[in-house]
Amino acid sequence: GGAGGSVVANRLTENPSTKVLLIEAGSSDFNNLDIEVPSFAPQLGGTQFDWNFTTLGQPGLSGRSIAYQRGFVLGGSTAVNIMAYCRGSKDDYDRWAEVTGDEGWSWNSLQPYIRKVKKTLPPADHHNTQGEIDLSIHGHGGPINFSLPGQLLPTDQRVIGASFELSTEFPFNLDYNSGDTIGIGWTQTTISNGHRVDAANSYLAPVLSRSNLDILVNTQVTKVVQTGTQRSGEPIFRGVEFASSSSGKFTMSASQEVILSAGAIKTPQILMLSGIGDSSHLSSLGVKTIVDVPDVGTNLQDHPLTTISWTVRSTNTLDNVRTNETLAAELLQQWNSSHTGDLVLGPGNQLGWLRLPKDASIFKQAADPSAGPTSAHYEFIPTDSFVSFSQPFPSQGNFFTMFSNLVSPSSRGNITLNSTDPFAHPLIQPNMLSTEFDIFAMREAIKAARRFMSAQSWSDWIIEETSLTSVAQTDEEIEEYIRSTCFTVNHVTCTAPMGKTGSNGRGSGALNSDLTVKGTIGLRVVDASAFPFIPAAHTQVPTYILAERAADLIKSGRWYLRDPDEC
Repeated sequence: GGAGGSVVANRLTENPSTKVLLIEAGSSDFNNLDIEVPSFAPQLGGTQFDWNFTTLGQPGLSGRSIAYQRGFVLGGSTAVNIMAYCRGSKDDYDRWAEVTGDEGWSWNSLQPYIRKVKKTLPPADHHNTQGEIDLSIHGHGGPINFSLPGQLLPTDQRVIGASFELSTEFPFNLDYNSGDTIGIGWTQTTISNGHRVDAANSYLAPVLSRSNLDILVNTQVTKVVQTGTQRSGEPIFRGVEFASSSSGKFTMSASQEVILSAGAIKTPQILMLSGIGDSSHLSSLGVKTIVDVPDVGTNLQDHPLTTISWTVRSTNTLDNVRTNETLAAELLQQWNSSHTGDLVLGPGNQLGWLRLPKDASIFKQAADPSAGPTSAHYEFIPTDSFVSFSQPFPSQGNFFTMFSNLVSPSSRGNITLNSTDPFAHPLIQPNMLSTEFDIFAMREAIKAARRFMSAQSWSDWIIEETSLTSVAQTDEEIEEYIRSTCFTVNHVTCTAPMGKTGSNGRGSGALNSDLTVKGTIGLRVVDASAFPFIPAAHTQVPTYILAERAADLIKSGRWYLRDPDEC
């Protein structure tokens, strides 16, 4: 019931003769205030809407385990994320096409699906958006409404001014969704009329009346079940075993195919519990291997982040929403009455997508992990308040924070089974900052943030860098700070990656280029686990794009699933 499953359920039931059962582990909290109000996003972690995963201790993070937020609700992580609308770069998708040998995944070939996803709406405050977006590159009829920032902030023109002042390193980009992401631009978010837009309220709510769509909530898929064998020897998986917390296990069979869209943590876990995965790992837990697919659970990629903050002269920052209960109550009343004000804001009003210099010393010893020159190495999110994942929120003061996120990592992690209990969390090892490139790029991003904040446009705003980071000046000190404070953007992906159709040997991918699971019949994966490489972008929109194409692939391939050669 996340991004992938919601898209496919909607598109397949456009045909009245196609029946779909969508199974969601979480609840169906339409119109829940905590989800609807955009600025409440940061407080959704650790709630009833979160799977509450935790990683193993990570050597690259000084041995720390970190929380791994994933959406446990209809709509999946689109209901708990920070709502950034980012397609990714042309190079990101062209690399997918190259890796899979399928030109259909290229930027140019995906344009119909990119435009099919969304519709552009005015921001909540209806300010003039000229110079903030290139409307010519956007669709106007899709289910995902998106908009520019719904409330302008005093720091907006300072961010843009610094970009123009330091344009060689931080160029202005009118629209980072053009295919060339590089530069500083205005943030586009999945926010409509001051409300969060997620997969549930955009793809599912409008079609709930379809008689051929059933949605089962508060029910967890425990495994997919083999229902037969092709004469060629390939196992057929058209059964699904599921259970709720208050009932035993049930099994149902699909007449055409099973589509697994459980997300990049649960999808590989379900596959492995079903006997699809690395045979040596499965046998170590007593799971019978039905299909040996070594790449299930490997190749985990994510975007690590850290922050750096400054004290500011202004007393009018978003910090006040957290320190002044009266103001917070007034803003909630404003949101309830008009869906305007500070609570309509998502992440920072601008995003920056930036690359290391071509002559950076790291390239003498490490290959560039980015997809190409239109893909960033790191991201900036300028934020009009204090943010830290290692320090408590100050009881007083006003701040400005720069998120620095590594978006083209070379580190790889994995998902493995902890037990054969489907209700037990798997072992999650992202292996963040485990390569020389990744720590180098994060270190350079911190230095770049300091250079950006030294622009003249900040001279009467910034007082000083906070003591937490100001003591980190040498490369060694900056590295120590990063490893002790680094967190995640919650973009876990690539754990059942597509590869070229055919071989399911190690390193060749877990899925064929049409998203079918290698070595099986009737089983397909449609979620962010299918990415072969993580895009240099926030991952919800690439997942929507992948799912839109997946729906057409499923429709075009249905004849194959009725092959009379089955026995």
